[in-house]
Amino acid sequence: MVDVPDFSKMASEYAASRPVYPAELFAWLAGVSPAREIAWDVATGNGQAAVGLATHFARVIGSDVSARQLENAWPHPRVAYRLGTAEESGLAPGSIDLVTAAAAIHWFDLSRFYDEARRVLREGGVLAAWTYHVAHVTPLGDVLAPFYDDVVASYFAPGARMVDARYEGLGLPGEELRSPPFEVSVRWNADQVLRFVRTWSGVEAYRAAHGRDPVLEIEGPIREALGGGSATLRFPLYVRASRV
Repeated sequence: MVDVPDFSKMASEYAASRPVYPAELFAWLAGVSPAREIAWDVATGNGQAAVGLATHFARVIGSDVSARQLENAWPHPRVAYRLGTAEESGLAPGSIDLVTAAAAIHWFDLSRFYDEARRVLREGGVLAAWTYHVAHVTPLGDVLAPFYDDVVASYFAPGARMVDARYEGLGLPGEELRSPPFEVSVRWNADQVLRFVRTWSGVEAYRAAHGRDPVLEIEGPIREALGGGSATLRFPLYVRASRV
C-alpha cells in the first residue's frame, strides 16, 4: 500500500491556490500524441491539467480518488470527471491517446499504474508526468527553502522524495521523449504565498502532529520581504514522458 496524503481536506484551497501550468506544455503534449481524440488526466485534483488538455483534445477524462477534489474541479464542456484510482481506471483497453499525471505520479503504485497505462493507451500512445518544487524567487529564497528543508520536509509522505529528486530516476515504460524546458510563473503577494504553502501536504501533516500551524513561523519574514507588494515566483517543471 502506497502512503498517500488525504488531499480532500484541502480541496478548495488547491483549486484556489495552486499555480496554473503553461499553455506551451499542453501544446507540446498534443504534438507528440498519436492522435487528439481522448486524453486521461490521472489524479486530476482541481482539473487544471485536464482543462489545459481540453484545448487540444476532443475529450478529456479527469479522474481522482477524492470526491471533494472533483467537486472543486474546474468545469469544461470537453472534460468529464470521474471517481477512480490511477491503478484501476475502468477505461477501455487501447482507448486513450495520452495519459498525464500532474504533480501526482509520486503517490501512485508505480508498477500497477504502468500496467494500467499500457492497457489503456493506443499503440504509440504517450505517458507524461511532471512536477515542480519550491519556487525560485529572490526576495523569498532565504525563507521558503529553509522552511521546506528544515521544518516540514520530514513530514511529507515518502513519495515526496521523488519530487525532491526532480523525478530523476523515474523509469516510465516505453521510449523516452525529451521535453523542452517549461516553467510556471506567478505574481503573488504575501497572502497568496502563505495560502499556497499551507496546501503542502507536509504542512498539513506537521499541523496534525503538533497542533499548530508551522507557516506562522515564516509569515512575518515573508511579509517583510515583500514589503506589502508582490513578487514573481518561478516554478521550473520537471517533465518526464515516453511513447508506450
